Amino acid sequence: MTSRVAITPAAAEVIRSLRGAHGPLMFHQSGGCCDGSSPMCYPQGEFRTGSSDVLLAELAIDGVDEPVTFWMGAAQFERWRHTHLTVDVVPGRGSGFSLEAPEGVRFLIRSRLLTPEEQADLDS
Repeated sequence: MTSRVAITPAAAEVIRSLRGAHGPLMFHQSGGCCDGSSPMCYPQGEFRTGSSDVLLAELAIDGVDEPVTFWMGAAQFERWRHTHLTVDVVPGRGSGFSLEAPEGVRFLIRSRLLTPEEQADLDS
């Protein structure tokens, strides 16, 4: 089955470290300006999701016992619904409340259009 979200090995390593320090994790991407367009990592359940959010994936990460959920604001999802997202990590400090900020790195999204086959699989 096709997933809308993938994770790089470097981002998985940071997630394993954050999981050890903070417990189960989640991502939310709101689509706001500046850091709101970056995925924010929180302890699972700390960011309250609701009807204005879409669950895009439950990421299985080696060394993490439970899936890491990836949510996106519904308005942003409407614009990004035809894209595949890859969570990556780069040096530098973003602003905001994302758990990786004190570690001197920040998560970001790399995107590409879904292939016709991936889109058909997701639509079925």
